[in-house]
Amino acid sequence: MILRVSVGIASIFALFIGCSKIPTTQERVLTALSFLSDKNIVQKNIQTSSFTFFTLTKITDTCKDMKVYIEGDGLAWITRRKISDDPTPLNPLAISLMNIDKSNCKVYIARPCQYIKQECCEKKYWTSDRFSTKIIQSFNEALDNLKVNHKNTSFTLVGYSGGGAVATLLSAKRKDVTKLITVAGNIDTDAWVKLHHISALSGSLNPANYTDKLDKTPQYHLIGKRDKIMPQDIFLSYKNRFKRKENIHDRLYDASHTKNWRKHYKHFLETIKLD
Repeated sequence: MILRVSVGIASIFALFIGCSKIPTTQERVLTALSFLSDKNIVQKNIQTSSFTFFTLTKITDTCKDMKVYIEGDGLAWITRRKISDDPTPLNPLAISLMNIDKSNCKVYIARPCQYIKQECCEKKYWTSDRFSTKIIQSFNEALDNLKVNHKNTSFTLVGYSGGGAVATLLSAKRKDVTKLITVAGNIDTDAWVKLHHISALSGSLNPANYTDKLDKTPQYHLIGKRDKIMPQDIFLSYKNRFKRKENIHDRLYDASHTKNWRKHYKHFLETIKLD
């Protein structure tokens, strides 16, 4: 079956269709590393039972609450009908968000098969199964690994776009997530596929189905006024699933899906006390 991706989503990749050459995986790794503004951030890989995760870590103080930034879907599609062979992002926005954060205890985690070529990588893991039980369990193992190595007691999870779905599903699964933050987050995947008239994510979990496990978790959802990929309706569909809504906070910013988030996230961190 060919998965269908909407015109709006495919337009993100229109820039690359006419290009003679899409950057290689290694070139995208170098791009990611060039984004780093802090010499104390180091690149490490975390091995789990299913995937090896590319991570960027800054741990220069005793960790109590560790902030974990989870990347978006990356270059999952080349055109409306052509799935990418390599989902590594060309513009890793979650790294930019991590850079803005002045925390001394923070980690960036890429999605499975981003930055690292692995035999287990199948295209379903960045299309239909991008939020599957297997992937969420792998992230869960990665967080457990961080906790063992750095002795932190809790996590603040920050997810961009599809990373917001991962962060939300992890928050529903774990007892040590103190705060959940999504930026342009895909937090109701059923509503998202319906809105864009695209194929259902048949192998994935929908974060909105786990609201009964999330009503006590403080949440901040950052939404772009000009975001046509993840508009406010996705957040509202998610929010409406909750019986108790006092822990759910949203902020509407003048941003699209990929633009203007750096300055707005900086403002968010300056005005919201997260520690």
